Amino acid sequence: SGNYYNQGEIRKKELEQSCSLLGIPASDVTVVDHRDLPDNPAVEWDTQLLATLVLKHIEASNVNLVVTFDAGGVSGHANHIALHTALRYKYCFETFILFLCVGCRVLMLESVNLFRKYISVLDVPISCLLPRDALFILTEEETEQAKSAMRCHRSQLLWFRHIYMLFSRYMVINSLRLL
Repeated sequence: SGNYYNQGEIRKKELEQSCSLLGIPASDVTVVDHRDLPDNPAVEWDTQLLATLVLKHIEASNVNLVVTFDAGGVSGHANHIALHTALRYKYCFETFILFLCVGCRVLMLESVNLFRKYISVLDVPISCLLPRDALFILTEEETEQAKSAMRCHRSQLLWFRHIYMLFSRYMVINSLRLL
């Protein structure tokens, strides 16, 4: 629930505001608040537990596409990496459950080096030349919408996130690979 700094309730509301701004109704937002998956970068999440919870949500909501992080977690964030590991675990060992039975594909957001991460739109030519399964380049209007959605997360808007919003390629361009 994002309760690392005892801000779980605030962060839940911020998430709902952000999703609303992006056109996602609150009824489609699920916050997992599990005692064995605390919002704490020092705690390693249990892969099998996380994979089971994600698969249950995929099945219950008839999800046909999951977008997650790759092994680098984009920023090296332990929880981002744990999500990738859990999906990879379920996908590699239970492919029939995820894809054949449930009909769900998994796309992973590509982690790039620090230079590429902070050259914003200048990364477009590089990303167009490199192999990927999907490439999303946002319009100026979509970029502004993404920035507005990020601004909803006031409790997390530290100085470096403002720099991220100004210069990060992820605010403009995202390359993904199928798991």
